[in-house]
Amino acid sequence: MSRRLVNVTLDNLDDLPRRCRRCVFWELDPVSGERAVEAGDPGLEKEAWISATLLEWGSCGKIAYVDGVAAGFVLYAPPLYVPRSVAFPTSPVSSDAVLLMTAHIVPEFTGGGLGRMLVQGVAKDLTRRGVRAIEAFGDLKWEQPGGCVLPADYLLSVGFKTVRPHLRFPRLRLELKTAVSWREDVEVALERLLGSMSPERALRPV
Repeated sequence: MSRRLVNVTLDNLDDLPRRCRRCVFWELDPVSGERAVEAGDPGLEKEAWISATLLEWGSCGKIAYVDGVAAGFVLYAPPLYVPRSVAFPTSPVSSDAVLLMTAHIVPEFTGGGLGRMLVQGVAKDLTRRGVRAIEAFGDLKWEQPGGCVLPADYLLSVGFKTVRPHLRFPRLRLELKTAVSWREDVEVALERLLGSMSPERALRPV
């Protein structure tokens, strides 16, 4: 079984699940988001956001492929590029952090460590770019896949710490020096999952 992480681009954007490909929850403010949905094709707004963010800031997402099949993805960007981020009661995101917007694992691939692999890929990318931390809004009442806000329990399980508590939407933070220190544990886990494939190769963006 081969696994690889690649950057999200306009060329592979259609590999996201259809619902996620059309979702602009994070990319637009609530009013603009509703207008995009009413206009009939929020997917165009998603594409425009990806294009602008890639041009102005750089890589803003990763897709994980398992045997050539898109199995999961993650999107991230500085809060300046994420209008929805200011709508949360625990905003704003810290000035030295990039916001982990959302992530999704296709149901048949859950439980295999892809979520941790995606976050580690983001951490390695942002560390190279001089970013100090990743922050995210978690949902303490997350019940089922399909929401745009990540479950707080998932964020805590991959190393995030709560920096702004809230009954529903705490803001969590992952210091990138902590993320880099995962390396040994992550390699052991990936060796178990990937067999003969090199963990370093699996985590290297293509």
